[in-house]
Amino acid sequence: MARVRDPLDPKISLWHFLAYALRFEREKHGLSLAQCGEIINAARSTVSNIEAGRLKLGDDQARKLDARYNTPHMFELLIFFANTSHDPDWFRQYTEYESKAEIIRIYQGQVIPVPLQTDDYARAFLTVAGVKDVDRALAARLARQDAIFERPNPPVLLVLLDEDAIDRPVGGFDVMKAQLQHLLDLGERSDVITRIVPRKVGAHIGLNGPFQVMSRESDVAYIGAFHGGRLVQDPVEVRELAVDFEMIGAKALSEDASRALVVEIMEGFS
Repeated sequence: MARVRDPLDPKISLWHFLAYALRFEREKHGLSLAQCGEIINAARSTVSNIEAGRLKLGDDQARKLDARYNTPHMFELLIFFANTSHDPDWFRQYTEYESKAEIIRIYQGQVIPVPLQTDDYARAFLTVAGVKDVDRALAARLARQDAIFERPNPPVLLVLLDEDAIDRPVGGFDVMKAQLQHLLDLGERSDVITRIVPRKVGAHIGLNGPFQVMSRESDVAYIGAFHGGRLVQDPVEVRELAVDFEMIGAKALSEDASRALVVEIMEGFS
């Protein structure tokens, strides 16, 4: 007997409400998943994933459903507001995407990214950031690292760091030296590639702020910001961030030259 899939909780976020409304309208009009797929030119499984919140409805698909269901611009507007509003569930979704991604592209200009941090570096950073419960926050960061590196098929990590991120002695010289050694050790893995954007290149598009693009069945991204950030699921914006990553990468040193620079800076912390 087929398992009946429960609808998402529409109170969690606008994206959940959108998925909930999609299923509601489809069932109200007596359409199967396959029939709905014919309307939006998608497979039955794609419709199921959209209604489960695993994939996002596109603008063109929304217009087709609005026409079929006689809901003028409703789904199209829901997508607009879901993309522009604050999602209270965004961080849980972000870490879930991160833990399942097959490729993770990270750009960071000021600090070592969480997946690559040592315990002491993370603790020093959390302390200076004024985090109240440092131990709890540290445990959460370690859980994120385990979800990336300890799973059966770890993702490929492509990391771009500004030179500022590796020559600022967070936690003191000893902590930073150990952190840089950890970067070198991770670089021995075939699934981790870290490259450095030297300070001498001057201004580049990454100075707008850190971001991360996660790829699996579809791409999502995260844009970092002071005291927060946001999850990006709009395909056009995610694609723009992927292009930004390539543009920053064009300014970066090769992998071998990046390792040499890390070693040089690490020796300066002796």
